[in-house]
Amino acid sequence: MPLPFLTADRAFDEVTDDLPLPFDDRDRWRRPYRPGPWRVAMAALLLLLASYVLFAAVIIAVAGTLGAGAICFGVALLVIGCALRLLRVGAWVSTYGLRQVRFFRTRTAPWVQVVETRTVQQPVRWLGLPRTVQGQALVLVRRDRPGDEPTPMLTTHSADFLGRPAAFDRAADGIEVWADEYRHA
Repeated sequence: MPLPFLTADRAFDEVTDDLPLPFDDRDRWRRPYRPGPWRVAMAALLLLLASYVLFAAVIIAVAGTLGAGAICFGVALLVIGCALRLLRVGAWVSTYGLRQVRFFRTRTAPWVQVVETRTVQQPVRWLGLPRTVQGQALVLVRRDRPGDEPTPMLTTHSADFLGRPAAFDRAADGIEVWADEYRHA
């Protein structure tokens, strides 16, 4: 008795080469790469810290004052928010443009304002710290800011790509393909 719902063969039974996948909505903002291990590890440590603070909030609320427990609960929510924001940091693309999400600020460049994206060899920040090392960066040149130096979107020594040069190359190539496809559209 064949059980087609348990096999991957049923996907190839029908010829649907020209139909897009159901999750392939190019109007939604998406990150063209996975978050790196350094970023995920920092978010996991922050969430672990938040769990301890939440546990302390429960103990403080049960043992004594509700006000101190509420303050501890608020601190835990702040730490959870920081961990989630840390996971959102990076470069995002859609049919609307290229978005650079940082911890405190987000900038969006519409595709009509993008002159070019290219990978250059330059000093880059190591894990976002002030220390710089020689590495590669995917830079964005904008039409509305001709006098500014190009904005680095991705670097080889960021929390997403430190120790993963092949992942940086794939992500940079993916963003350059998006730019070539939608810049002239």
